[in-house]
Amino acid sequence: MQQFQTRREWFIQTTSIISGAYLAGAPWIRAAVAPTAPVAVAKCMTYDSAALLSTMGRMFDRIGGLGRIVKGKTVAIKVNLTGGPETRLYAQPLGETHYTHPQVIAATIHLMGKAGARRIRVLESPMSTAGPMEEYMARAGWEPRDILGAASKVEFENTNFLGNGKKYSRLAVPFGGYLFPAYDVNHSYEDCDVYVSLAKMKEHGTAGITLSMKNSFGITPASIYGSGAGKDQPDENPKSSRQMIHSGAQQPAKSAPAEKDPKSPREGGYRVPRAVVDLVAARPIDLAIVEGIRTMTGGEGPWVREPLTVVNPGVIVAGRNPVTTDAVCMAIMNFDPMADRGTSPFETCDSTLRLAEEAGLGTRDLKRIEVVGKPIKQVMFDFAAIRRQRRATKK
Repeated sequence: MQQFQTRREWFIQTTSIISGAYLAGAPWIRAAVAPTAPVAVAKCMTYDSAALLSTMGRMFDRIGGLGRIVKGKTVAIKVNLTGGPETRLYAQPLGETHYTHPQVIAATIHLMGKAGARRIRVLESPMSTAGPMEEYMARAGWEPRDILGAASKVEFENTNFLGNGKKYSRLAVPFGGYLFPAYDVNHSYEDCDVYVSLAKMKEHGTAGITLSMKNSFGITPASIYGSGAGKDQPDENPKSSRQMIHSGAQQPAKSAPAEKDPKSPREGGYRVPRAVVDLVAARPIDLAIVEGIRTMTGGEGPWVREPLTVVNPGVIVAGRNPVTTDAVCMAIMNFDPMADRGTSPFETCDSTLRLAEEAGLGTRDLKRIEVVGKPIKQVMFDFAAIRRQRRATKK
């Protein structure tokens, strides 16, 4: 019987046996042999619990089933709650614009509990606070007990600071890192057997798009990587965002690994995609889920200086490899996963997908990715056309 490996175990094992010549070799060599995995695509126009459970259950079955991933395991689910809960787009519910919807979170937890997960932690680093996740969700108008009650042994942890751990976990980047050689993070990202990125399908003002990989940008604690972080030691009462990583205007607390090259470009379009790939390599994503039932166009949140709209693509995407999953998501949004800086949606930034592919994390080439469930053309929602129209209007 074949034993299941998490992506983290696989990545560490694989990089330990690959020769130094390969790791130092040309990026296109690594891209050509980057791993692939099937991606499940489903149509779902509603947040109704019964519809979500049915749709997502079939999706997970199509990529091998949840049992082989989570049974008997401690599962960490990183959700996307970007921006303060008081910041809303046209007074719409946060889960229907830029937060992962609470019903999707609850459905995911319920299905994982049913599949035998031993313990489930819901994680996020909420903006500018070390307060309990429950309070943050309540400010968003959610009922945290609906999520806690979706399965047995469910808990929350705010990972914006040390939290319940005795010390930070240092996650090394196996390929050496683009921006940092390692990152200090809350213990929950190491103290788990399975790491799940449960993201929202959106564009991003700095990185072009935000999907399952960009969601991992939020595992960095503001106590260390926030603009108000301590210089020598972490500030365990963080009240700032992660502009430090965006701009490079300052270095993290000296207790954490220093940036590899402080002379590298100090602009977000260079730095954010590289930090994301570093983090996905350091804490591999075992299951990527991207929810696009209702979302927004124009950016990652209401603060983006673009004309913003609420849309209803009615799609959910899931896969075992975050690069292949995000490539399929880009195609559903009618963006080219092979695009790079200068081409939509990466007009002013480097492509996170290209950098991830060149680091050997996964392929973005749709010809190498098996799509199961609905074909891309049947669920496509044209974010790209809306983007073109929006930018033409601005001119």
